[in-house]
Amino acid sequence: MTREPTVNLSTVDAFLSTEGVCKTYVSRGQETKAIGNVSLAIERGSFVSIVGPSGCGKSTLLQIMAGLIEPSSGKAYIESQEVHAPPRQVVYVFQQYTRSLFPWKTVRGNVEYGLKSRESMTAQQIASRANEYIELVKLQGFEDHYPWQLSGGMQQRVAIARALACKPNVLLMDEPFSAVDALTRVGLQDLVLRLWRELGLTIVLVTHDVEEAVYLSTRVVALTKPPSTVGIDLEITLPHPRQQIATKELPQYLEYRHRLLAQLFADEGLATVAEANK
Repeated sequence: MTREPTVNLSTVDAFLSTEGVCKTYVSRGQETKAIGNVSLAIERGSFVSIVGPSGCGKSTLLQIMAGLIEPSSGKAYIESQEVHAPPRQVVYVFQQYTRSLFPWKTVRGNVEYGLKSRESMTAQQIASRANEYIELVKLQGFEDHYPWQLSGGMQQRVAIARALACKPNVLLMDEPFSAVDALTRVGLQDLVLRLWRELGLTIVLVTHDVEEAVYLSTRVVALTKPPSTVGIDLEITLPHPRQQIATKELPQYLEYRHRLLAQLFADEGLATVAEANK
């Protein structure tokens, strides 16, 4: 099977990188190799999505980059410093927003929590910054609501506001839109795109949705089935600002989508519709 060429970036000069990362799990004496060998170099200010078949280690790779788990071999770096624990400039947004928010705290309380635990700020400064980021995700008027009083999309906005209020350089997102309905999902996608542009973030997103990855990203990395390696590393040069309908009708968008899906189908031994009809 022919592999697409990897984007030509040096892991030495990258803002965020992995070098020969492997991860093997051991359960009841049995080894399961989730990640075979993954090296990535991510530029500052880029938006990189990681896709791949179920069980290929996408979330595991993200957790290694976040310093939440150690690789079995290989290394992860941020700004040339090896990652062994969660770096201060990195914030991780989990898939299950219902578990990441404190149900006994209001929207304001949830957003302020990260500031109280990470920053040396006065109460007035914390309140001011929390209000700033609540407004940034368009939740003004809901400051005193509890998570159970909000929709799923609004809860995820609270989680995003809490993450961004700490002013990270890197936002790592593990399938953050998978638990919401389709219309809420596109709204959250556009919110994250806007925040990425306005705040100059570096974002790494894990998603199972190829269309979402192409729409959002400056680059998409597709992992192979486990033990995973990089199957395709594709630069996305779609124009900005991106729009849910117009961008997805562009021939270039459809070509990116086709190349990624063809790679994933080939990895799984599946034929595309066109191939099946030959």
